Amino acid sequence: MAYTTPGETRRRVYRWVRERLLAGEPPTVREVQRRFGFRAVETARGHLEALVREGLLAKAPGKARGYRLPGDPPRLVPLLGRVPAGKLEAAVEDPEGWLPVGARPAGEDLFALRVRGESMTGAGILPGDIVVVRRQETARPGEIVVALVGDEATVKVFRRRGRRVVLEPANPAFEPIVPDPRELRILGRVVEVRRYLGESPPLLEPPPA
Repeated sequence: MAYTTPGETRRRVYRWVRERLLAGEPPTVREVQRRFGFRAVETARGHLEALVREGLLAKAPGKARGYRLPGDPPRLVPLLGRVPAGKLEAAVEDPEGWLPVGARPAGEDLFALRVRGESMTGAGILPGDIVVVRRQETARPGEIVVALVGDEATVKVFRRRGRRVVLEPANPAFEPIVPDPRELRILGRVVEVRRYLGESPPLLEPPPA
C-alpha cells in the first residue's frame, strides 16, 4: 500500500471497519490486515486496539469478530491549533480536525491544543502533547489553565499570591509570569492530556450539526 502517516492509516481503518459493522459484517483482524496490505497481522491489531482506546470501537473478549461500535458515539472536540508552554507567544488558531476524547460530563464546552515548549514537563505535559481544555473563565489555585495575556497565550499552573495572579511553570528552568490583571483572560482548564508516540492523532471529520 502507498505510504500514509499512521494517523491517516488509522482513519482509513476506522472508516472501513465502521462500514462493515454498520452492514452487519464485523471483520476479523486478518481481514483488516488483507484489506490494507499490512505485512504483519499485529499491525492490523495495533490499529484496532488503538481505536478501542480512543473509544471509537469496542471489543468483546475472546471473539474473532469481537470488534463493534460502542453504545455511545465518541465525544469529538476541535483541535484548534498550538499553545506555547514557555514564554508568551501570539495566539493563532490553526484548526486541524476533530479529536475523539474519553467520556466527559454532558454540557462541557471542550477544545484541544497542541503543546509547544517545555515549561510544563514537571506536570507531565511534554512538547507535542495535546491538551483537552474545558472552556471556562475562572480557575482555582493549582489548576492547569490555558490563558491569554493580551494577545499572547500560554499553558501554566494558576496561582494566587496575595492579590496577584501568577502563571507558574512546572519546570524550574522557566520563570513565572505575573500578568497585569487587566490583560489576563482565562480560556479554560486542562482536563486531559493526550500523547501519541511516533504517530498522529486520529483526527476525524466534524460531527453532524
